[in-house]
Amino acid sequence: MPILIRPLRQDDEPFLWQMLYYAAHMQEDGKISSDAAKTNPGLQKYVQGWGHETDMGVIALHPHDQRPLGAAWIRLLVEEKKMSPLIPDDIPELAIAVLPDLLGQGIGTQLLTYLLEAASKVYPAVMLSVRTSNPARYLYERMGFEIVDTARNRVGSESFVMLMQFH
Repeated sequence: MPILIRPLRQDDEPFLWQMLYYAAHMQEDGKISSDAAKTNPGLQKYVQGWGHETDMGVIALHPHDQRPLGAAWIRLLVEEKKMSPLIPDDIPELAIAVLPDLLGQGIGTQLLTYLLEAASKVYPAVMLSVRTSNPARYLYERMGFEIVDTARNRVGSESFVMLMQFH
């Protein structure tokens, strides 16, 4: 699907909360709105106060009406906020989601390609975590991410910690 991609802005924060809800698969946990992401202490770190100097992200827009379709973003998380203690503090964590009815149309691949190209100019690597049962893992592997660790996620199941090194 052809899309427009532009950098995320501070005023995109409400859409990021919605995307975080989908990225965290909160609907599978019985949550019914993105408000659940806003009030989850383990997830707030990914969006709250979006627009820090080190925040970087892109949004996919419909080419005709410019409505948001998905987003991919990275943020530096340090010390206890990091998913894995093996990841250095200078490596940001990635979050990505596409509206559920648009999955499988290449939007996520386009977002990742654009964001990772920009991130490679600023950071030595990017990391992410993905539930072991999430088929998105295969997209991340195709893009060049490698599994470096496993971690217990917020719902108590296992996630892969994946890393893409640029240099």
